Order: sequence, then C-alpha cells, then structure tokens
Amino acid sequence: MKHYLSRLENIVKSHWDGKALSNFKGESFTFGETAAYIEKFHIFFREAGIQKGDKIAVCARNSARWAVCFLAANTYGAVTVPILADFHPESINALVDHSESKLLFTDTDLWKKLDAAKMPLLQAAVSVGDFSMLYCRDGKVSEAFGKASSIFSSMYPDGFSVADVSYPSDNGGDIALINYTSGTTSAPKGVMIRYDALSSNIEFGLENMPCSPGENIVSMLPMAHMYGMVFEFLYPLCGGVTVNFLGKTPTPALLLGAMAELKPYLVITVPLVMEKIFKSSVQPVLRKPLMKVLVHVPVVNSIIFRKIREKLMSAFGGQVRSLIMGGAALNPEVESWFMKFRLPFTVGYGMTEGAPLFGYAPWQKFVPRSCGRKVDRIDVRIDSASPSDIVGEIQVKGVNVMAGYYKNPEASAAAFTADGWLRTGDLGVIDKAGNIFIRGRSKNMILSSNGQNIYPEEIEALLNNQPYVVESVVVDRASRLVGLVYMDSDRMAADGLDEAAADSCLRSILADVNKDLPAYSRLSKLEPQEQPFEKTPKMSIRRFLYQ
Repeated sequence: MKHYLSRLENIVKSHWDGKALSNFKGESFTFGETAAYIEKFHIFFREAGIQKGDKIAVCARNSARWAVCFLAANTYGAVTVPILADFHPESINALVDHSESKLLFTDTDLWKKLDAAKMPLLQAAVSVGDFSMLYCRDGKVSEAFGKASSIFSSMYPDGFSVADVSYPSDNGGDIALINYTSGTTSAPKGVMIRYDALSSNIEFGLENMPCSPGENIVSMLPMAHMYGMVFEFLYPLCGGVTVNFLGKTPTPALLLGAMAELKPYLVITVPLVMEKIFKSSVQPVLRKPLMKVLVHVPVVNSIIFRKIREKLMSAFGGQVRSLIMGGAALNPEVESWFMKFRLPFTVGYGMTEGAPLFGYAPWQKFVPRSCGRKVDRIDVRIDSASPSDIVGEIQVKGVNVMAGYYKNPEASAAAFTADGWLRTGDLGVIDKAGNIFIRGRSKNMILSSNGQNIYPEEIEALLNNQPYVVESVVVDRASRLVGLVYMDSDRMAADGLDEAAADSCLRSILADVNKDLPAYSRLSKLEPQEQPFEKTPKMSIRRFLYQ
C-alpha cells in the first residue's frame, strides 16, 4: 500500500500546471500554486515553533483555501483537526480547546463569534478567506507569520519548483487527524485517524474508482466529515482530478448547474438527495395512468427506462461513470426503480471510525438492499450464531479502523470487543457471497412486548414510499409504535387537498403501510410534523430529538 502523500507528491510534480483546487465560479489553484502555499505555511509553522504532532484546527466553509490549509498541516506532520463550521460557536470553542489545537484556520465572520479566552492553548487564528492573521496570543508567532513570505523568497530565489516538493511518507502509524463526531461539549468523541488508514481508503478509491488528471469532481459534502474529505477531496486529488467546491450546502438548482458545467466523472452523495430527485422528477411521470401500464410491457418499458436513465445522467453532466451513496440506507422502492433504469449507482458502508469505508461494490456488481462487500485491508464479522441469516452487530478489524477516541479512554475501550474488533453499533447480516446487509442501528432497535426485534428503518422505508411523505421517523411511545411524518404540504395544496382530505390521506397511508407489516410492528398512528426533521451534517436524522 502506497502512502497517499507519496501519491500527492507525484501528482503535484507531474501535473504542476494542472488545476487542482477550485471554487465553483471563483478562484482556483494549480497543483504548483497549491504546493507553493503549502511550503509557505510550513515555513510559518517552523518559525512559530509548531512541532510535528501538534494540533492545527480547520473550521470554515468548504473552499479551495480550506483544502490548502488542511494539506499544509497534513503534509507538515501536524495533527489536523477539521471542525464543522455549522457547530455552535460554544461547541467550536470547546473542541478547539479539547483537541489542544495551537493554530486555527477559520472564516473571518465565524471568528467574530468565537472566544479566544475559552481556547487558552490557541496561539493564533488565520483567515481561510485571504490567509491573513485574525488573532495572535504570542508575539513570536506573529513575527513568524509576518516574515514567512520573505523567508520563502530567500529560500527559493528562482521560484518554488517541482524539485522542491517533498512530503513525508514514513509516518503511516502516526495520527493524521482528529475528527469530532458531534459538537458536544461534554466528553467529546474525537476519532483519531492514522495516515495509513487514510492511505488505505485513498488506495481503494484509486483502484476501484479510477480517475485521470483533467477530470472534475464536485465537492458538496462537509469537508469536516470523513466521507466528504476522503472521497470528494483527498482520493480524487491524488489522482490528479480537479476538486471543485460548492461552499455551503447547495440548492438543487446550484448543484445541477454545477454538474452541467463541470461534467464530473463521479458523484458522491447521500441517499436523501437521490430520493428527492426521484420523487420530484421521475415518480410523477411513473404514476401517470398510461405509464403505469407501459412500464409492464416488454420492449416498451426498456425504451422508457432508457429514456429516464438518459435524462438523469444528463442532469449530472453526462459524463458520470458512477453514482455512489453512503451515510444511510437507500429507499428500497427507489433502489428498485434505479435498478430497472440501469442507473450506475451503488451504496457503500462506513463510518468516521473507519476513515471512512468498510463496504463497497462497483455498480455492475451491486446487490439490491446491500451496501457492498468488505473493502481491502479490513475484515468484517457478524456477532451472531449464523451470520448469513441471524441479525447481529457488524464488527470490523483492520488498517482502516481508528486508533481510538482522543483523551477519552472510556469511550475507546467501549468501542472495541475484548479481541480487538470495532463495534460499529450497526445490525446486519452477510450473505454467502460476502455482501453486507444492514438491518438497522442497535441503539434504534425496538424490542416489542412479545420479544420481537423491530427495526424502525424498515418501517420508515415503507412510509417514505407513500404519496406526499417526504421523510419519517418511527418511535416507541408506551409500547406503541408511532410514525412521525413530514408531508409535502406544497404538493398536497397543489393537488387540492384541504385539511379534511389531508386527514383522510394520513389514514389511508397508515392502513396501506400496516397491511405490509407483521402484527407486532404495525403502527398505532401517524403524527404529522410541521418542520423537516433536524439533520446531522451528513443528512442523517437526529433521531434522539424525537424519542
């Protein structure tokens, strides 16, 4: 397995003038320009007394300069601490302090909301927007920052060149970054990821999702989460791809506009995005009376499915070789239609603690309802008497797995079994061919009064297939199952449904879902929600808020 920084060094040298990082409709940097900025920051770090292993936090909106800041710290040998800019300022204060970060790269407007007094180890804050100094506690650090450019000029009087680029590749077992899984201020869980765990994921990406210099990818997921960082940034960059940042969470119009212009070779997303596209642009067509008949007519349905596929692929720029979803399960009905369209999609499996990938299969080999097979350099087991048909916890071991939680030995110990396997907290099975099927989260599982295991995700999948249901959460209320549903009120109004008709619609949905469920897991009622469910940055519903 090759160290990803060796791959990065090679691609920088071989594609010096190629575009590496770009803000959509904004500034961009070539590989050579990126390398020069990295070197300037290395000089600043050294002059400021930053040692390898010291912590450097990055908390800002996604951008090309965010990427430069991350790469500068990462190639220096510092432990990078990416923090979501969406966290509450008090949480950011607490995480910078907990991580013992000495430097912070952040947005100017965000810095105004933070409190340096609550980050006593922080020596300086630097603007991601223009690389200016926002704050400095130590005069030595301020002096180092001020003279870094002149030192750079004197060190490279003829300009920084290909021959001057050198990144470490002998530190695979060292901690590369600490990724916080939430913004909590009490006993935070900072996942410690080694360089070799990143290398393993990046190597897997390059081998199984090959890419070429000059190709584009659109980065829309949070860079402070492992999924977006590794597969929308580090892996494609190491392959010479231009990484295009959309900044804040894009509107559908912005996203599709960017896709049409940039024509990415790969789309990394979450199921919710694909489900919304299906419900808004495909499902209405399929529900037309004539279409309901035609989709069951051989030959004719093939033509219809091909046309739908072409329309969807065109919306993503027309050059996408694969659509990869992760972070949650794909709605089974949507998945079934995508299979009929022969859409080149697959669903992967992973978590922050896996840096992030555990399961993947190319779309040609993807098995419906699965989330791929175990990836290279890890092992997966099911903690049950019969892993292929009795649900048990999915446990993982291998190079991708974290080193533990930073300064949280209790959580670290609880995360692993006595024989060293990571407890994922996910429940599932593995078939004879090695395909992983997730049934739900162990903490979400509901135990019925007669001892039956109920997986709310499976009921929610049925609810989400119903007309007008945007999303749902199933909860246990005094041993009775209740479905919380967020309805598409705009569409209901457009279809002329008044309040009485809306109530009738809910009763119809309840009856329709319950007829497909065993008696022990039927819903007692539905409760409409006025607002969409609150989400994590990776678009998972914050279920604990609705228990």
